[in-house]
Amino acid sequence: MLATDMDRATASAAAAGGAEKRAYVQRIFSEIAPRYDLLNHVLSLNIDRRWRRKAIARLGVERDQAGRYLDLCAGTMDVALEISSLPGFRGLVIGADFAEPMLRAGAKKVTGGRIAPVTADAVELPLQSGQLAGAIVAFGIRNVAGLETSLREAFRVLAPGGRFVILEFSTPRMRVVRALYQSYFHRVLPLIGRLISGHRTAYTYLPRSVANFPVEEELAKKMTDAGFTKVTWSSLSFGVAAIHVGERPITAIRAK
Repeated sequence: MLATDMDRATASAAAAGGAEKRAYVQRIFSEIAPRYDLLNHVLSLNIDRRWRRKAIARLGVERDQAGRYLDLCAGTMDVALEISSLPGFRGLVIGADFAEPMLRAGAKKVTGGRIAPVTADAVELPLQSGQLAGAIVAFGIRNVAGLETSLREAFRVLAPGGRFVILEFSTPRMRVVRALYQSYFHRVLPLIGRLISGHRTAYTYLPRSVANFPVEEELAKKMTDAGFTKVTWSSLSFGVAAIHVGERPITAIRAK
């Protein structure tokens, strides 16, 4: 088998949640870190900025501007930076990611003391239970090797009443939109991603990981099963992405 074929086979196995997923995801995101921001904006036609702002708005930071917040799977910390720049914010944003080169790539954007980068895995956070006012993950939850475990971890570290927001790609339901989306996602995006990043499989993995990720209703149920209440979801850009929101109930604290 040729090296490219082996790489694609590994990408497919990782996207499906195979045993290789954690190591593969950590490796590819470490390798594409220097061009990650550029690729995000180019491949999404800059719509990703608007999606992130909408997701952050659902976090409800205005309820506790002095609180501690978690940017999970933070990557180059775009979300952490947005939260820390909100008017009146005087709290702390913890940017957690297990690919340290991604955090390093975003470090140049961090100014002041409102953001704390932490190398950490979403399935085992080095945080005490019940301490965060809110948590958010943007385009990272589908890459976690252990979705249910990561949801329980997010629940654990939230204070009662804290919100968890998930922004993630989804598959459009409308036939015409879905056909256009899949054509771009499976043909154009991997080609552009490969040319800009120089990585052979990272942007082949992306559409496959989305295809293997739970649909909106299933993700909402998994959040409820993890303990979240008031779980809602809404589509963005004709179903290309979706925002899920859940809260840790005020009346219950789950110990680790």
